[in-house]
Formats: sequence, structure tokens, C-alpha cells
Amino acid sequence: MSGSSDLVLIDAWVNPNPASGGVDPTVAGMFRGLVERKARGTTLAQLLEEMDASGVEKAVLCAAYAGRDNLGWVIDAASRYPERFAVSLCVDPRRGMHAVRQIDDGFRNCRVKLVRVLALDTQLPYDHAAYFPVYAKCAELGIPVGVNVGLPGPAVPGKHQHPLALDDVCAFFPELRIIMSHGGEPWTDLCVKLMSKWPNLSYMSSAFAPRRIPREVIEFANRRGSDQVMWATDYPVLDFERCRREILELPFVNEERRRKFAAENARRLFFS
Repeated sequence: MSGSSDLVLIDAWVNPNPASGGVDPTVAGMFRGLVERKARGTTLAQLLEEMDASGVEKAVLCAAYAGRDNLGWVIDAASRYPERFAVSLCVDPRRGMHAVRQIDDGFRNCRVKLVRVLALDTQLPYDHAAYFPVYAKCAELGIPVGVNVGLPGPAVPGKHQHPLALDDVCAFFPELRIIMSHGGEPWTDLCVKLMSKWPNLSYMSSAFAPRRIPREVIEFANRRGSDQVMWATDYPVLDFERCRREILELPFVNEERRRKFAAENARRLFFS
């Protein structure tokens, strides 16, 4: 079933893309065109042009992913185009109160609307005590926390991205919105079961082409989970135009659910 060609998109994960030849070999083999997009790079003007051409109204820019020094670029983009961009900030919970202060400063001064923590970097499960000050600060400020779940693409150990650790976190922080990113495979069934149990838990399809989103996730979005599943590219990993075409072909039961997945759930969390 195809959706309307005037579908509006909001991308919940876009990375700055300075020209670079550096792409993890494992990841490079998973995504067509990624090596070329990384080598070419993307200026802010080009990013806006690509968004406009594909109907991407807004995007959440990701700062400091994997330790990258790009917070200044992200803040500048969001300051120049506040109607187009929100900011997400990756922090290292192993740094204790430094991470907490980063979140507080980002929220008050840099339009941070999402905090990300990454078990592929920390090599700690998400129910480890090191994360709890981050969770507590985000709950206090009303900022969602994004966590990568599933086996990671880069060649690093992935066991700590098992989503079961979030069961305890959701129980301890019922007011904290937690967003599972990057697909969750091979534990997608468990991701869906956890979302059925915890209404504060959501799923983001970042780095998964829409046609490759696991069937059980789309089925969940078509039933009780229409407010808990949202789209993202992890640009430049995926390009906007390909995602748009594939979103229009996803088997949503009606256009309201397609709009929630494509834009409205992200709008509510990051742009309201």
C-alpha cells in the first residue's frame, strides 16, 4: 500500500558529514553509496538542499558521536536554522558528573533535545550504575535518552547492547523516555515485547533502510505501538530520497500511522 506523495518527514538522527575517507570496513559493506557520501562530505547548505528535495522538514543533528569533535558545527546549524534542527548530544557516562554537567549545559545553552549513550563505546550494559546519573538528569530535565541496541555494525563486541538491560531501567525511571536506536537485531522480538510492557520506551529505525525494518516492528506500529516507533536515517549512512521512497511503500494500515512513523512521533519528542 503506497502513501501520499506529499508526506512530510522528520529525521531523528542526522550526523554532520565532513569530507572524509574514513569508514569502518564492516559498515562500508552494508550501505551502498556510504563511502562516496563520506568522501564527498556535506556542507550545511547541501544538507538543507538534500532535505528539501526529499521533503525532510526537520532533523535532529547528532553531536559528539564516537567522540567526534563536531558540537560547534551542530550548535551553529541549530542556531542559524532553529526551525529545521534540534540537537542530540552523546555523552560518556563513565565520566560521572562531567557527563551530567554536559547534559545540563547542553539543555540550557545548546538546544539539546536528546541525550545518547552508547554501549558499543562504553562496553557496559545499560543497567550498569555508571548510566544512572545520566538517566536521572535526563528525567529531571524531561530529555529523552537514546541507546543503541542490537549487534553493532563496527567490529566491536556487542553483548552490552542487549535490550533486556532496559527492563530494569524503565522500571526504575518510569518518567524517562528511552529510545532504542539502530534496529535491535537479533533481539527485535524482545524490543517489541519491552515496548508493549513499558509505554516510556520507543524504537528508532536509524541505520535501517525502511524496507529492512523488521516485520514485527511495523506490526507493532500498526497495532498498539503507533506512538512508539519513529524513522531516522543515521545520515550519511542512508540518504533521504531512498528512505522516502521506501517509507511510502511500507505496509501501514492507514496514513495516520505512516505520518506518525515518518514525522509526528519525532515532532512530539524533539520539536514541541
